[in-house]
Amino acid sequence: MYPNVIKNAIDALKLFPGIGEKTAERLALSLIDMDDDDVEFLSSSLLSLKTKIKNCEKCNVLSDQNICSICSNKLRENNILCVVEDSRSVFLFEKNGVFNGKYFVLNGLISPLDGINPEDIGIDRLLRYIETETFNEIIFAFKPSVEGETTALYIKRILDGFNLKITRLASGIPVGADLEYLDVMTLERALSDRKDIE
Repeated sequence: MYPNVIKNAIDALKLFPGIGEKTAERLALSLIDMDDDDVEFLSSSLLSLKTKIKNCEKCNVLSDQNICSICSNKLRENNILCVVEDSRSVFLFEKNGVFNGKYFVLNGLISPLDGINPEDIGIDRLLRYIETETFNEIIFAFKPSVEGETTALYIKRILDGFNLKITRLASGIPVGADLEYLDVMTLERALSDRKDIE
């Protein structure tokens, strides 16, 4: 029912995660009414994502520079490294201003069922990074899942020969949560990571 140009725009917009047929139709039709400058800005921004974004040569985070702004920032703590699954995790930490150390971004988590093995996620590059810097502590900031746990244990075993403190994010029962709604892994982690009452 749509002209081919509109239909192609709808099909293109449906490539985004979470965008279905109706949302894609609304977006495509709203693009027609947009100012030419706004459409040009949108178009050039999308192109720039593919042509100008690369991975930082040191920490592997998405950046528009060879060395990202975090790695080149002299005011950051150079002795703590937070290892994360993807760049989204770095952006979340940075947006909330909760960490002032360095990062390393893996290419996902180990998941043999999905065919993702240790050599697929850049652990060798992580080890080279650790060997060239002077970190005292490595923090694993992975999602609390089987894949996150597997990846953390695998890397920890490799790092046992290094003189490093290895930690992971605390996890457990969120404030205000009812125990009856917790999954087994969350409850188990909450019990094993319990703290003294002071």
